[in-house]
Amino acid sequence: MGRRGRTILEQRWKNPDDFVRLAREWNLDAITVLIKLVWQGYDLLVIDVLSKINFNGEEEQIERSITQSLELRIRRVMTGDEPFDVQHEVYEFESSQSAQAQPPQYDIAFILRANERIIWPLEAKVLISDGAVAEYIKEINGNFLTCRYAPFSSEGGMLGYLFSGDPSKTFSKIEAKVPCTLSHHPDFPNRDHKTSDHNRIVPSDKQYPAEFRCHHLLLKIISSVATTVA
Repeated sequence: MGRRGRTILEQRWKNPDDFVRLAREWNLDAITVLIKLVWQGYDLLVIDVLSKINFNGEEEQIERSITQSLELRIRRVMTGDEPFDVQHEVYEFESSQSAQAQPPQYDIAFILRANERIIWPLEAKVLISDGAVAEYIKEINGNFLTCRYAPFSSEGGMLGYLFSGDPSKTFSKIEAKVPCTLSHHPDFPNRDHKTSDHNRIVPSDKQYPAEFRCHHLLLKIISSVATTVA
C-alpha cells in the first residue's frame, strides 16, 4: 500500500477548522440556513419529479438519481450569498488511506468557499420501509462516528428516502439501533427532522471535532406532500 502524499487542496489550504464554527462567523444560524436549503430543494423535487412518477419498485439507480436531482434543486434555491457551495458526489481526501485507495465520497456536500477542504456532508439511503434502517445505521456508526466522514465538521446529516411506512417508526428504529437519543429540531417543527449528539472516536494524531451532531432528515418519496419552509 503506497503512502499517501499531499493533495492539491492540502497544499492550498493547510489549516482546516470546523465548518460549523466558521459558517457561524457569517451567520449564527448558518446551519439552519443550510438545512432549510435542503428542505426547500426537497419541496421542488416533489413538485418537479416525485409527484409525476408512479413508482413500481423496479427503477434503477434510485438513490443516485434522487440525490442528483435533489442537489440541483438545492442549488436552485441558494442565493449565492452563502459562504458555502453545494455539490453532488464529493470526495473526502482527508480520509483516503493510501495513494491508490479511492477516498470516501459524499452523496451531497456543502463546501466552504474559503477553504475547500472543509465539508458539511449529507449521506443518503433508500428506506424501502419504516424498519429498513440497517444501511442507514452503518453510515452513522462506521463513518460519521469514526471521523471517516466529516473530519472537519462537528455536524453532518443523513437523508432517509422513505418509500413506505411511518417516519416516527423509522426514527424509533434509528434511535434503538445506533443507539442514540433523537431530539426534535426546533427550527423545523413541521418536518420529519431530528438530531442526535455523539462523542466521536478521533484518531490520536488528529484534532478533528470530537463532539458531533447528526441531523436525520426523512424525505417521503411516495405520496409526498411539499411543505414550504417559512
